[in-house]
Amino acid sequence: MPKLRTHRASAKRFRMTKTGKIVRPHAQKSHLLGHKSPRRKRQYSKLLVLTGKDARRLRRSAPYMKDKD
Repeated sequence: MPKLRTHRASAKRFRMTKTGKIVRPHAQKSHLLGHKSPRRKRQYSKLLVLTGKDARRLRRSAPYMKDKD
């Protein structure tokens, strides 16, 4: 059987927590920040947990994804 490969682009964008959840950073935090409220910008700094079909698809495409410490 051929080896399974980790999808490298996914491994760079997402990470796995110690409990096995897949998390990703928010979008919209890189530019055009002048008109956004401080609360909104602060919320963008938090991580989002992937659930449902998105998480399942990612687990299949990146089976050996490491948790970034």
